[in-house]
Amino acid sequence: MTPDLIVGLIVLTLLLVLEGTVPFYVDRAHRVRHGLRNGSLALLNAGIGALLAPLLVLAAESSSRHQFGLLHQLGMPGILGAVLAGVLTIVLFDLWMYGWHRANHRVPLLWRFHQVHHTDTAMDATTALRFHPGELLISSLLNPLVVFLLGIGLAQLTLYKALMLTVILLHHSNVALPAWLETRLRALIVPPSMHRVHHSRIPDETNSNYGSLFSFWDRLFGSFRLRSNLSQVQFGTGRHDEPEWQAVPKLLQLPLTETRVPESLPR
Repeated sequence: MTPDLIVGLIVLTLLLVLEGTVPFYVDRAHRVRHGLRNGSLALLNAGIGALLAPLLVLAAESSSRHQFGLLHQLGMPGILGAVLAGVLTIVLFDLWMYGWHRANHRVPLLWRFHQVHHTDTAMDATTALRFHPGELLISSLLNPLVVFLLGIGLAQLTLYKALMLTVILLHHSNVALPAWLETRLRALIVPPSMHRVHHSRIPDETNSNYGSLFSFWDRLFGSFRLRSNLSQVQFGTGRHDEPEWQAVPKLLQLPLTETRVPESLPR
């Protein structure tokens, strides 16, 4: 098990405990069933990720061997260079993640898969694991290309993934954070108050707050949005929110159920 996955499991366990003791939404029933359903998708995706992981290794090693990629061209030797390369990796790969997430809301084919993530009607930390294998497959084929072009090393990528997993588990979680902490976190990273808006079934809110790790991308690209009455947010898409569509087999077939782009597709 890789270090980033170990960090993710520790953070997930802690958040699940906090969701039971200091929840933001207090009327959540069937937490175990909900978690097992999302966890089933996570296990399926973990298998796909493991099979395609050699592509990331190959991309990083090829980039290093041929000194190809943006970070290699900057020529930053020594300890300071390693630190700067690590910081640039985190910033640049997170910019890619922002763009990829936004594309999943704009490109009809990508939305067909990504909507599985948004059909969760009771968001908590396990929602961060709820993705259709098709979406993971596409991103797993694109990420090695990004790693190669940027010249990212495996250690740098692992650091980013550990940070990203920590933050996305947090901002999907049903944990009640103090208002002052939400405000301070929001200055740099995406806290729950931002991402709960993103999971609203109101299209204008769904089409906002795309950030994975850093919150400043949404400010920079005009997709930042807040809402004062978060307790009244209705999660889901307004389509396929019925209980039968929450079962794993139905979630897997969801991208195939529509023959046309739905009018409510986020833009």
